Amino acid sequence: MFNGVKLSKDFKLYICFHKRLAQNIATVTPHTKKNILVAPLNWGLGHATRCIPIIKALVLHGFTPIIASDGEALALLRKEFKFLTSVELPSYRISYPKHGRLFKMKMLQNTPQILKAIKAEHKAIAKLVTSLSIDGIISDNRFGAYHETIPSVFMTHQLEVLSGNTTWLSTKMHQSLIKRFDTCWVPDTKDEPNLSGNLGHTSIENIPVHYIGAISRFNKKNVLPIYDLMVVLSGPEPQRTLLEVKLLKAFKNYKGTLLFVKGKVEEKQQVSEENNTTLYNFMTSTQLETAINASRLVISRSGYTTLMDLAKLGKKAFFIPTPGQFEQEYLAERMEQLGLAPFCKQDDFDISLLSKTDHYKGLSPLAPQTDFGSLLHFFKGE
Repeated sequence: MFNGVKLSKDFKLYICFHKRLAQNIATVTPHTKKNILVAPLNWGLGHATRCIPIIKALVLHGFTPIIASDGEALALLRKEFKFLTSVELPSYRISYPKHGRLFKMKMLQNTPQILKAIKAEHKAIAKLVTSLSIDGIISDNRFGAYHETIPSVFMTHQLEVLSGNTTWLSTKMHQSLIKRFDTCWVPDTKDEPNLSGNLGHTSIENIPVHYIGAISRFNKKNVLPIYDLMVVLSGPEPQRTLLEVKLLKAFKNYKGTLLFVKGKVEEKQQVSEENNTTLYNFMTSTQLETAINASRLVISRSGYTTLMDLAKLGKKAFFIPTPGQFEQEYLAERMEQLGLAPFCKQDDFDISLLSKTDHYKGLSPLAPQTDFGSLLHFFKGE
């Protein structure tokens, strides 16, 4: 009870987290708390947002998280955790071509600069381990974020990396980089039902693989619907902007209530309203949780973190995979084949296609929930 009001379980956890965070900040010394570097890749916002529950779990289990990333991923986590130490890492400078068919060629062209960034990142990590007394690392798809002398975790849902007729090569290269770490966490369930399918269930040798369960920063709430439709955009440019322009045009005369989140993490939040449409440049995690719970249908990319979030909230969805991104295309097709959600290509979108969602079940939560206590024992060193 608080001032005569009964607190929900989620709100109690929220209060507990912030109390523990305050205690950690107030009492931490180089000898009392283990410092864990959490380093998500800046490729869209999914890698950063799925690290949010991990950062909170670290605090609740007596660790001191330190955030390391770049670009919008770093900006988002700094807004979420204003009182945590954060540092900038070298950028991979990942961008997409305007035409999806050129995606593979673009990535091949970017390979030298990405490898250079990984090398620079590894050097930066070595310095941070010393200067910030880092005791462990959790890297979400940052290949250089490991250290030879402290426990280093690589988190990914892609043990198999789809790239068309070169899948075997991209998978082999990806797995060789993962083997530099001490262990690999896959945010999914090991058995059926699962979300990642073949992506997260391909064998990998010479490194322990742990299925940690689907993770999400959100919690399901039973609230009355406010929005008929919610659009949530994310991902690298220029494809994010191309989809934004296309959808704003498509929904110009939409008669229902529409919430449109552009997915642009900027210094200040901007909100505007026109007729039945409310537009945000970005939303905080708390705002997104409330809004998605209060939306009847969600339109989004079919990024893996988005799938985990929508499954946790049990939402109906319509997916538009990023053109040329094999992973998102595979996941969208898989959701359709499982009867969970329909999809279409970006160029083919039309508002009339949303009626297809009436014939799909929607996503649903996966069990069991992540046991963070056991998972984080990896860093206890006992």
